[in-house]
Amino acid sequence: MISPSALADEENSMALYTLPDLDYDYSALEPAIIGEINELHHSKHHQAYVTGANQTLEKIDEARDKQDFSSIVGLETTLAFHLAGHALHQVWWKNLSPHGGDKPVGELAAAVDEFFGSFDGLRTQLNAAASTIQGSGWGILAWEPVGQRLITQQLKDHHSNLSIATTPLLAFDAWEHAYYLQYRNVKADYFNALWNVINWTDVNQRFEAARTGKNGLLLQP
Repeated sequence: MISPSALADEENSMALYTLPDLDYDYSALEPAIIGEINELHHSKHHQAYVTGANQTLEKIDEARDKQDFSSIVGLETTLAFHLAGHALHQVWWKNLSPHGGDKPVGELAAAVDEFFGSFDGLRTQLNAAASTIQGSGWGILAWEPVGQRLITQQLKDHHSNLSIATTPLLAFDAWEHAYYLQYRNVKADYFNALWNVINWTDVNQRFEAARTGKNGLLLQP
């Protein structure tokens, strides 16, 4: 179990959003992801989204107290960025496991076959979605409740192009901080390696929750 560093500001110790502990050591996902990347990714990058969300909420509170909303557009954009980053990283860390890999089973496997033709069809499509994002973002396997189907999505940055109805089930982090130290500019190798550490138990739990109308983001972090 990894205990994250305490938040820098004393006020943030009582903040709404906190950095979750991981279920595994930083080095446990090697060779797919080296420990140095996971340590920086979790303790620095994810922490920054948590801190940013809390600090932005404080600024919005201050604006409301002063009845001065001249900066609300920027504050709302910043809040969406940090909150989405925090939420997606909570999915990301749970999607991965040192005991992961293989393929989905049961009803999730049947849904993958129905909507992607096969597991290889999903793998190829999600790799393509993740690796062709222009700039930073995420490749996502999501549940789309209107059509009652699985889809893949490209999320630019964290929050742009995100359909509010969909629930992320499996998130591939395509930001450079997630892979560049190890894979440099060969993103294809990184995404191929991720399949060896996918926690299909977690993905399946999110799938079951999402298709019964629950928000998969609310699974215990």
